[in-house]
Amino acid sequence: MNHTPRIHTVVSCTLLVVTLVAGATACGGPDGDPLSLRPHDAADLISFNGPAEGEKADPDKPLEVSVKDDDAKITDVTAVDTEGRHLAGELDADGKRWHSTTSLAAGTRYTVKVSTENGDGAPGSRTYGFGTTAAKKFLKVSFGPQAGTYGVGQPLTAELSAPVPDRAARATVERGLQVRSTPAVRGSWYWVDDKTLHYRPKEYWPADATIDIRSNLKGIKVTNALYGAAAKPLKLTTGDRIEAITDAAAHHMTVLRNGEVINTLPVTTGKPGFDTRNGVKVVLAKEQFVRMRGESIGIAAGSSESYDLPVYWATRVTWSGEYVHAAPWSTGSQGNANVSHGCTGMSTADAEWFFETVREGDIVKVVGSDGETMTPFDNGFGDWNLDWEAWQKGSALHGGGTPDTGTDVETARLRPQV
Repeated sequence: MNHTPRIHTVVSCTLLVVTLVAGATACGGPDGDPLSLRPHDAADLISFNGPAEGEKADPDKPLEVSVKDDDAKITDVTAVDTEGRHLAGELDADGKRWHSTTSLAAGTRYTVKVSTENGDGAPGSRTYGFGTTAAKKFLKVSFGPQAGTYGVGQPLTAELSAPVPDRAARATVERGLQVRSTPAVRGSWYWVDDKTLHYRPKEYWPADATIDIRSNLKGIKVTNALYGAAAKPLKLTTGDRIEAITDAAAHHMTVLRNGEVINTLPVTTGKPGFDTRNGVKVVLAKEQFVRMRGESIGIAAGSSESYDLPVYWATRVTWSGEYVHAAPWSTGSQGNANVSHGCTGMSTADAEWFFETVREGDIVKVVGSDGETMTPFDNGFGDWNLDWEAWQKGSALHGGGTPDTGTDVETARLRPQV
């Protein structure tokens, strides 16, 4: 009876020793060295079609990695350029060949890392580095508006240095133009024409948002002849959500800040034949003084509709000359009749208040007028008059990117209309 505890103790120690030995073997290779399972140099197992040392690769030539040994296979390939962009590629199901599926970027340098397994399952790796030849023709992009703080209705713009009519090339451009906002919102680009894009969210921007716009097109092939150029990034912020809603039939403008009414102003809008445009407009500029003449909108000098007036506190909402401005000559009609040539007129004190309250990008919406609806692109920023479904049709990524808007953003910018 006295020997039993000692036998139990010896058996326990034997089991402990076996466990320790097994654990040590699992952490290392066959020779017991913990480092022996590090990937070996796979240079002898694979073939790479990159350029010779000291030479540069043609961006139009696809990359290819294949195995020389029938028992070996490729397990992974990553190709990253100096901009941090990954080159898309495809690995065959049997692991024998990998090839790039998109063009390389021009004028950059790539690092290619290849992972392999030999016939015994031992891992291998190989890293290659090479440069690509520079592009000869570049597609430049300029972002707008200028850096600053804007209203929540301000669209972003991208002006290209060359036309891009092809849908696939347009998709490449869109993928390279990155917009990030804080708070995050859902948005999309719209191709106004072959060289002009606008970007807006599904709804207005949030108040007090930060918006960063940059191009990731540097060196990227857009067309057979054009590669993306480096572009200057842009940072914007938004202020309060200011909305001015004019009811032309009721002859009043209601101004809201962040959803709360802050003022209601009596106004006059366009009379019959000069009806103010309905729809959403965006403040384009503020001009403390403007000389307004009837000839600028096609009214013959000396006719009954002719005018030549000094105008103060003028907030522009269309390029063709529609303003919100002081109209002391029509104070008797403000709040009860429409007598203007298309502008929204109000008292001098109210116009000065409005001028000081709004900023570029703020919303000016007209309802209840017999006028046509503000056009989307040829007369300022009427972008918000397209619903979200129609807006997405202008994107090469979401809807085609070749809508027929019937507008021309190069339309001459006309003079004020009063």
